[in-house]
Amino acid sequence: MLIDSHCHLDAPEFDADRAAVLARARAAGVVAQIIPAVTAASFEQLAQLTAAEADLHAAYGLHPMFLSEHQPEHLRTVRERLASGAAVAVGECGLDFFVEGLDPDLQREFFLAQVELAREFKLPLILHARRAVEEVIATLRRAGGVSGVVHSYSGSEEQARQLWKLGFCLGIGGPITFDRAQRLRRIVASMPIEFLLLETDAPDQPDQWHRGQRNEPAHLLAVAATIAELRGVSPDEIAQATSANARRLFGLP
Repeated sequence: MLIDSHCHLDAPEFDADRAAVLARARAAGVVAQIIPAVTAASFEQLAQLTAAEADLHAAYGLHPMFLSEHQPEHLRTVRERLASGAAVAVGECGLDFFVEGLDPDLQREFFLAQVELAREFKLPLILHARRAVEEVIATLRRAGGVSGVVHSYSGSEEQARQLWKLGFCLGIGGPITFDRAQRLRRIVASMPIEFLLLETDAPDQPDQWHRGQRNEPAHLLAVAATIAELRGVSPDEIAQATSANARRLFGLP
């Protein structure tokens, strides 16, 4: 019983065969998926999708890579979605200092506003932190009173320890399956299991066996198997522990 803690099943890449993708995920043992929004324009479709499928759970947020699409009033739209009680988290939000042309100060404004919303509504954060892990940690430490997950974790071992002290999980997906991801593999092999979440980030970040293909939530099996091998335990043990972590963090039934 696996939980995909980060999957963009609402993305247009799934428009042609979303039902089949969902069926394959269920057949593979994926019993729940967290679907984080990236722009306000996607909120309504996400709401309809998660209302129709009991194993899909919505998070609402404004992704830093789509900064040009965000308006200040969209923060009010996020608040309205959170107030409706239909969200399990705030996100995907955060900072991205890798992509050129994204105003860092404007990113910070949107990120901090969403951290405050998470604290107000007592919801976890789903964070994007690319070349920005240190600043994300500093922001979370100053804010206080929030929890969540840094998805597709790519920081250092020391930064991981700082996040655990703040009560944040690491989301681990397809990149862990590549031999070259030595630092990430070291972290995952020995990290406290209570801070580990599995994810696909589908349709992006496929594992090594699906390189160049569209990723999908059924491929979470490969992530679980790789982590089990790294930690010297069974895939079932990884599935049970990470699913319990996801249920606890997101308040899933």
